[in-house]
Amino acid sequence: MIDQKLLDILVCPLGKAPLKLEDNKLVCTQCGPTFAFSREGYPNLVIEDAQLPEGCNDIEKLKCVRGK
Repeated sequence: MIDQKLLDILVCPLGKAPLKLEDNKLVCTQCGPTFAFSREGYPNLVIEDAQLPEGCNDIEKLKCVRGK
């Protein structure tokens, strides 16, 4: 679905941590939001569109945001 070279350079828009591919979605390896792909196959890295990790209901509570 996504070229490995592209995956190697993509980072989370918040903490700049690497992303990993899980179930056809990109997941931040540090703070956990999940980013979907558009119908055209492009990653949507808009944090407001991301699915937050279980137990987190606010972007401000993510580990990478709290640490700033």
